[in-house]
Amino acid sequence: MVYQLPDIYIDLLTDFGFKRVFGTEPNKRLLIDFLNTLLPDYHRIQDLTFKNSENQGNTLIDRRAIFDIYCQAESGERFIVEVQKAKQDFFKDRSVFYATFPIQEQAQKGIWNYELTAVYSVGILDFIFDDHKDEPDLLHTVELKNQHCDVFYKKLRLIYIELPKFTKTLEELETHFDKWLYLFKHLAQLEEPPEKLQEGVFNELFEVAEIANFSPDEQNSYQSSLKNYRDMYNITNSLRQEAREEGRQEGRQEGREEGRQEGREEGRQEGRQEGRQEGRQEGRQEGRAESQQQIAKRLKAAGMSPQDVASYTGLAVDEVDAL
Repeated sequence: MVYQLPDIYIDLLTDFGFKRVFGTEPNKRLLIDFLNTLLPDYHRIQDLTFKNSENQGNTLIDRRAIFDIYCQAESGERFIVEVQKAKQDFFKDRSVFYATFPIQEQAQKGIWNYELTAVYSVGILDFIFDDHKDEPDLLHTVELKNQHCDVFYKKLRLIYIELPKFTKTLEELETHFDKWLYLFKHLAQLEEPPEKLQEGVFNELFEVAEIANFSPDEQNSYQSSLKNYRDMYNITNSLRQEAREEGRQEGRQEGREEGRQEGREEGRQEGRQEGRQEGRQEGRQEGRAESQQQIAKRLKAAGMSPQDVASYTGLAVDEVDAL
């Protein structure tokens, strides 16, 4: 018997929900519409084809990359589109690494002039970068620039969207991009299409995302994906809170000790302040590393596959298997 979820529409941040809505040939108009809100006019997509989302690298020892969605526009541009649910300390490095695969695959045998088509890496993030947490901007568009901040190379662009920073209500939505972000965050909580979103491509989205239209197998797959997402979210929050508390405690202890030592030489007050600051920083860094492994252990114990655990935590599949 299939358990009927109380939600009317799927959550777009789950693996199943994201790939069903944006990663299939019948629904590619939705992906095209969303990507075009992020692209410059000269790279607007008219049509696209989906490519193999698993890239093994050039040699047996190369680490493989598994994308949520990998597609190519009819004009040649390549797009990696991913939802990242859990914070990773080196997510920017990971996205740059992934962007090298569609670049390298363009190499041609024999005589070749090295001309490349553009590569875009789009990350829809369910977290905020630590180094951008005090900035209001939620959309980060990154290009290669020279020392004068002029774009040096237009064919590689990294785009990051920090969804938690999007706080507009339905009444405050102004742009097409606003409406997409609202649906990424709130589609699963809606009971019917709001009047403000009853238009064009969004009408198609509501039909595609309605759970009642799923087959029994699809409903089971979605239920499993939703459970994984909620387990990951709860475990991650719990462990990060524990790590922060441990970091604070260690920071206070180390800060007091260093503060006493430095205080004897340069003044107690200055020493305590510096000691506390350094102690907190070291405590946070150690807490992140331990938290990442603890998250992986709990997700694995909850029955999540090693591949999904690796995707959520940033660890390699081999590291997950070894836990």
